[in-house]
Amino acid sequence: MKNKNTIVFLTIVVTALCVYYLSITFFSRGIQADAVNFAKDENGIIDQQKKQSYLDSIWMEPVLNLFGAEFTYKEIKEIELNLGLDLQGGMHVTLEVSPVEILLGLSGNNQNPDFREALEMTQVKQRSSQAPFVDLFEASYNEVNPEGKLSRIFANAANSGKISFESTNDEVLEIVREEVDLAIDRAFQILRTRVDRFGTSQPNIQRLQGTSRIQIELPGVDNPERVRKLLQGVAKLEFWEVYEENEISATLNGMNEELLRFEKQVKSSKTPKATENEAQTSLESQLAQTDDSVAADSTSLENDQNVSSFFALQKQGPFSGFYYNLADTGKINTILKMERIQRIIPSNLDFKWAVKPAEDTELLQLFAIKAGRGEAPLTGEVVTDARESLDERARPSVSMQMNTIGAKKWKNLTAQNINRRVAIVLDNYVYTAPNVQGEISGGNSQISGNFTQEEAADLANILKAGSLPAPTRIVEQAFIGPTLGKEAQRQGVSSVLAGLALVVIFMVFYYMKGGLVANIALIFNVFFILGILANLGAALTLPGIAGIVLTIGMSIDANVLIFERIREELRKGESLLVAISSGYKKAYSSIIDANVTTFLTGVILFTFGQGPVKGFAVTLMIGIICSFFSAVFITRVILTWMSRKGNDSKISFSTPFTNNWLTNLNFNFLAKRRIGYMASSLIIIVGAIALLTNGLRLGVDFQGGRSYVVEFDEPMVASDVKTGLASSTFIEDGVEVKTYDASNVLKVTTSYRVNDGSAEADDDVKQVLVEGLAEVTGKTFVDGTVEVGEGQFTIGGTSKVLPTIADDIKRSSYQSFSIAIIVIFLYILIRFRRWQFSLGAIVALMHDSFIVLSAFAIAGWFGINFEIDQVFIASLLTIIGYSINDTVVVFDRIRETLQLRGSKDLMGTFNTSINATISRTLITSLTTLVVVLVLFIFGGEVLRGFSFALLIGIIVGTYSSIFVATPTVIDLTKKSLRAAADKEQESARSKAAASAAQV
Repeated sequence: MKNKNTIVFLTIVVTALCVYYLSITFFSRGIQADAVNFAKDENGIIDQQKKQSYLDSIWMEPVLNLFGAEFTYKEIKEIELNLGLDLQGGMHVTLEVSPVEILLGLSGNNQNPDFREALEMTQVKQRSSQAPFVDLFEASYNEVNPEGKLSRIFANAANSGKISFESTNDEVLEIVREEVDLAIDRAFQILRTRVDRFGTSQPNIQRLQGTSRIQIELPGVDNPERVRKLLQGVAKLEFWEVYEENEISATLNGMNEELLRFEKQVKSSKTPKATENEAQTSLESQLAQTDDSVAADSTSLENDQNVSSFFALQKQGPFSGFYYNLADTGKINTILKMERIQRIIPSNLDFKWAVKPAEDTELLQLFAIKAGRGEAPLTGEVVTDARESLDERARPSVSMQMNTIGAKKWKNLTAQNINRRVAIVLDNYVYTAPNVQGEISGGNSQISGNFTQEEAADLANILKAGSLPAPTRIVEQAFIGPTLGKEAQRQGVSSVLAGLALVVIFMVFYYMKGGLVANIALIFNVFFILGILANLGAALTLPGIAGIVLTIGMSIDANVLIFERIREELRKGESLLVAISSGYKKAYSSIIDANVTTFLTGVILFTFGQGPVKGFAVTLMIGIICSFFSAVFITRVILTWMSRKGNDSKISFSTPFTNNWLTNLNFNFLAKRRIGYMASSLIIIVGAIALLTNGLRLGVDFQGGRSYVVEFDEPMVASDVKTGLASSTFIEDGVEVKTYDASNVLKVTTSYRVNDGSAEADDDVKQVLVEGLAEVTGKTFVDGTVEVGEGQFTIGGTSKVLPTIADDIKRSSYQSFSIAIIVIFLYILIRFRRWQFSLGAIVALMHDSFIVLSAFAIAGWFGINFEIDQVFIASLLTIIGYSINDTVVVFDRIRETLQLRGSKDLMGTFNTSINATISRTLITSLTTLVVVLVLFIFGGEVLRGFSFALLIGIIVGTYSSIFVATPTVIDLTKKSLRAAADKEQESARSKAAASAAQV
């Protein structure tokens, strides 16, 4: 075997990397288990704040020494394999920045009727279009007033220097586009800062390019109301005077002395433990009303035996000011909230943190702010413009302009603070504190410092937060409680292990030692998938686990193709070495085609999918690459080693029971093709009737609305609860209630107030639901962080999708399906060079897709309702990939047989090819079907519809590759196909003759 050493080297390298990343993941899980044990009380109840406090206390501390390299807990969390929100609980939020408000702000709230009408038209168009808002506004304004001049709307004092009355519409729109983009960036920066300060590990925030939306994931969050308030709060830009260190030295000394007394009180007590408990009780009462993220730090402070020296407010490092390690900021906050410290701090002194650490350090500066009467001397509403510029030394700086009122206040403020600092504060965090060099009049200022070009641009954008706000609204959210997350983990692990075990047993049973080799490759495959996910920083989600389970079934396909080819060669009398070499060579083309088509499906899913679909797509693509490497190359190396001289007898590819299974078949499949056509037509007709009469049950993803996962203390009947809710407001707009995973868990979905995405609407809908359920069941509602007791119920998870998002999801689903069909058509056309093969494959794919949809509608007749959502679309595209996989293998054998036998008997050639591949088709289908059946049984309610679609899709896909795709090809054009086959045969003979002549 060529390149054997290279394959061995790559396998060792990849294995070592996977071991590295997964071992760190394993160690991280151990730390989290320690945190849980630390936070668990004698009744087994976990205090989430105490758990987070434990993790925060070691965040910047070395916790692992690996080969001489030390890793902090923060570094470990950046390397480990992340779990998605559906596996650990948390909150997913999509916010939309309102371009309407931005345009109104730029226009100075202009009341021009054409402008207002164009804005209303644009909002309507946006619901059914993915074009940028400003482009839609341009089209709308041209419809309303084709001769209108936008400069008359946007030329004002705030836009002076950028837009004049002479500006063309194109020039105005260019400025508007720039300002809208900057506003979205500004909202992103503000939200990122808030999220980073939220107190949850590994938050994820990203701007969805090409849209005005921002997506946020917060693992471990158990208070969705607090998240909503945090994310939707209006940005507050302020300018504050700053105290110098010597001006507050007496206060600092008093604080240090008080901390010293507190420390001595603990150490000098005759019963230290009792004193510590008293101190803990005192601190808990003092911190009861503070922010959760601050209160979470109280535990580590209470256990610190040297607080006065550790928390002394003094200078650190080479910087001028008060700098503290990031790991200590929570403890500093706790001290500043202590009642005994609050008594010392004067009313005109406040402390605010810098928004980010000093350059290339983990040190964060604490600023002493002149609080005065509690109101900032100047706020951001007076800033009319800010832009990046260069100072007199050609260094990046920021130019800032204020309105008349602001200019007067700014003049007074700068006059009183010459050679002193003024802090620019947004959301209570200091972004910069420049030194005032002199009185500034006229409202035009230049802020300079050690800025990079990017930092100057960011600061200029932040300064516009007051004058040009970018309000956000939550258009999609999902909350998954920790209980649901743990249950999903259990179901996911069960699915993987059960699927893996069944495939391993079957492969050994059918292929003997060859099956053992395939199983080794399969284990490498799963190991590589997990390791690469960790290496890429991707999160493992429940749909991702479904992708792994599916990969387990589909990765066997390559080995089945190879082993069946080897068995064919052995039956011809070839030696083992020749049979192995020939088997790999002949199977290679089919394996490539099958993997490429499925990989293309994964790419389309990743490109157009959202949320969980992307997680599935990533895992599927990684799984395809890993399965190809392990099944083709690793197995070849192992078999080559096993078949070295003298060891031929030690390898077998069948057992006495399976030696002649599915061999020498000669069934005339194509003679029965009309029966197949009629059977398919009958199913499609029944499915069409079911679709017309019963329809499909669209999930929240596709129609908008809110859903709630409700857990009760005892089993509940979904139909009774739905009937009981009939008298509530919910029923006016429709409500669905179904059992979800367990008999005591229900999923309630409603379209009540579906068009209102406000926090008030969220609270109202939840309140109506809680009151309705309490009345129907006679039970009491308890918070989701508390375990359900007798006579109680709780909401363990929520989901909200506004209609605009639902429309986008439907549109992207249609696009992904259409593009998948087109891409596969083109790929088959390129590979097989005949449009008949492409069309035959597409007919089979459309056939499979419609039957799967029909199966969902028919299941509804029997009271089995599965939701049509994003995950269903993922399953539909996966079925397309699987079905084309089957079809390509048959087509590939047809092409090979045509080259050998010519076109004298096309029906016979096609039948021979189908019979030759039937063993591979049935074995692959069986193994994949068994694995998906395991997923259907153990995968949980979230994946129930997904796995049901795959079960139907695998059966129908196997059927269609034999009774739809191949018969369609032969019925399309027998004449042209015969001529092309004769030409290919002649070409193959010429090549063979040329090779013989060279020999």
